[in-house]
Amino acid sequence: MDEKDLDTLEFLKILARLAEYTDFSASRELALALRPETDHATAQAGQQETSEARRLFDVQGAISVGGARDVRPTVEAASRGATLLPADLLEVAETLSSSQKLKRSLGRASDRFPRLAAMAGRIEECPKVASEIHRCLDDRGEVVDNASPRLARIRRELRVAHGRLTDRLNRILASPSNATYLQEALVTQRHGRYVIPLKANFKGRIPGIVHDQSSSGATLFIEPLATVDLNNQCRELQLEEGREVERILAQLSSLVAENAPLIVRTVEALAELDMTFAKARYAEDLRAVEAQLVPFNKPPPAADATFHHPGSVLRLIQARHPLLDPETVVPVDVYLDEDYYILVITGPNTGGKTVTLKTVGLLTLMAQAGLHIPAREDSVLSVFESVFTDIGDEQSIEQSLSTFSAHLANIIRILNGANRHSLVLVDELGAGTDPVEGAALAQAILARQIRQGITTFVATHYSELKTYAHLTPGVENASVEFDVETLSPTYELTVGLPGRSNALAIATRLGLPGSIVEEARRRLSADDLAVEDMLAEIKALREATLQAHDETLAAHQVAEVAARELEDRLADVEKEQREILEAARAEAQEELAQVRQEIQHLRRRMAATTADPEPLRQVEAGAQALEERVMPPPPLPRRRILPRKPLQAGDTVLVAGLGAEGEVLESSEDDVEVQVGRFRVRVRPEDVELRDRPVAPPLPSAAQPVSLPPTPSPGIELHLRGYRVADALARLEEYLNSAFLAGLPWVRIVHGKGSGVLRQAVRDVLPGHALVASFRSGEEGEGGGGVTVVQLVSK
Repeated sequence: MDEKDLDTLEFLKILARLAEYTDFSASRELALALRPETDHATAQAGQQETSEARRLFDVQGAISVGGARDVRPTVEAASRGATLLPADLLEVAETLSSSQKLKRSLGRASDRFPRLAAMAGRIEECPKVASEIHRCLDDRGEVVDNASPRLARIRRELRVAHGRLTDRLNRILASPSNATYLQEALVTQRHGRYVIPLKANFKGRIPGIVHDQSSSGATLFIEPLATVDLNNQCRELQLEEGREVERILAQLSSLVAENAPLIVRTVEALAELDMTFAKARYAEDLRAVEAQLVPFNKPPPAADATFHHPGSVLRLIQARHPLLDPETVVPVDVYLDEDYYILVITGPNTGGKTVTLKTVGLLTLMAQAGLHIPAREDSVLSVFESVFTDIGDEQSIEQSLSTFSAHLANIIRILNGANRHSLVLVDELGAGTDPVEGAALAQAILARQIRQGITTFVATHYSELKTYAHLTPGVENASVEFDVETLSPTYELTVGLPGRSNALAIATRLGLPGSIVEEARRRLSADDLAVEDMLAEIKALREATLQAHDETLAAHQVAEVAARELEDRLADVEKEQREILEAARAEAQEELAQVRQEIQHLRRRMAATTADPEPLRQVEAGAQALEERVMPPPPLPRRRILPRKPLQAGDTVLVAGLGAEGEVLESSEDDVEVQVGRFRVRVRPEDVELRDRPVAPPLPSAAQPVSLPPTPSPGIELHLRGYRVADALARLEEYLNSAFLAGLPWVRIVHGKGSGVLRQAVRDVLPGHALVASFRSGEEGEGGGGVTVVQLVSK
């Protein structure tokens, strides 16, 4: 990739933003030096590393390289024989300790985060360096007594000598005979010697050595002769202590130098990990997704011999330029297919053509650099070997280059360097010269791109290129929309339609006299007017088609709802019918049971007499015939399920063979797996009936029912991103109450991923909440770890 093209597409600005998310200078340098990969496997690995880091943040919250520092210059100085300062040694030790903690943490999760664990695996083991530095230095960077036996002895002797010295000096100060001569009764130091302040006019009254004088000359700082030996002893021990401390620091520095290669590799591994964490944090703030990177396809045979599709794949859906305000930028859909690999974008000035070109190029570079892209999840990109650009006015007075000359020089560079695995982006192809010659030159350049099979995006104002794109295999038109009513661009891109020239319509709206506009219209050729009318008609037809499609989709949804309601009503009728039959049968059986009791009673009475039993036998036969008629009703015919979407996991169904309801676990065209109680069964799709999800029956209450006015729904989604934890939890409590009162079965809490603090706070509150039945993390299509789905208790 040429640095000039990276700069033109503002990729270096993206790297500067990425660097702001790093934690130390080594990873910042790595971020600024990041470049797009041209190998598919390497680029895909970069995407997966960023995805792993985002998942890691979801699981463990905020994670970083801790107190790591870029200690490579320090290590290099130690390797040259320099004695390191205590602060530098502590930075080395802290970096090594942080690296070991991170290595152990990621090593334990290697099954879930194998790529991050592999990066952490490159961290070298240097336990002796860190432990020895921490043994010899305290947190303030001072060498501790136990750093060596000799230092411990020296400091012990120094404390004894210092105590003797201060005792002697304090006795001198406390002597009443000396009180008149002293400026103050205190012990101080001058030039490493302990002294007392003596009034200058009493010089000689206390025998001693003068070491200093106050600025006013009124005070002399003398070392009494009685303390000279003790002072000498303290000073010798201090010097001996300094030499021992220096020896210990030199020894630690030597230990660092011995392990220099291991420490440098550790810093580099930490920098790589931290840059990956920075990619993940940047992706979260950008609301980006993992780019699907695919190799170049083997193109199908083309009907036209001049058409040689390179096999490039580019499908950017709802793509946003990452440097524009995400709240105001208009997403665009840009895509190629098997029929074309050159896209000619036309439309008015400031309509978004250049932004579209830069969005395509910048997102391609980001994806190949392992950065997630601000687009929809189904966006797909090929990995290009190179990206060439000619965007912007590169007129140079110093080089005597006009706009056209600079543009042409760039085109020549592109033609000489691009190949079938390149992506070319050209703004205003052929501009800066005579329009007729410029349009012809642009067509010739595109013809060259077609012959060489180079994926190309071109923005232009030339109407000739619209016709060329329409008639040439491998080339397709696209346009940016313009609202004539508001005289402003919509920034929406439409692939398949060339852009209209709105000059006359804009002139009319701005108040240019109608006679001038009409004369301009008459001067246009009939073909130009026909093309404009045709484009207007096609645009109107397309809008009508889209509206009809939306209306059809809405009607289909209404019909589906009506079908479900009808199906539920039919189920209620069937249930009521069966209940009536069961009630009638139960009543008849109860009456027959009473008749049989009477018959048994009569039989016992007749056994004691000589009455004829024949009438009784006739009654029994009649009762038997009546009982046979009161048989269980035959099963109702299975009703036909009204058309509905295919069964999905989570649907509630009735399994006909078992007469029991269960939850769908998996569904295919051949069979359905259903969880019925504690058992799983596989049945054919036609052997199950879709049911509504079961609703918990209301709890019985002895109290008189109270009718409450309906509570308006607060919506099924609560957005907490950007709130502080305290404010977010207050909003959550209020929202859950409103959602419960409105009868919502479940809600989605959008807290984002970020550092994980807000998500953890939300999930700490939910388990003990009276209105929460259960909760789970969002699925892939629900926002993933940035969303918590809460199942509310039934009212």
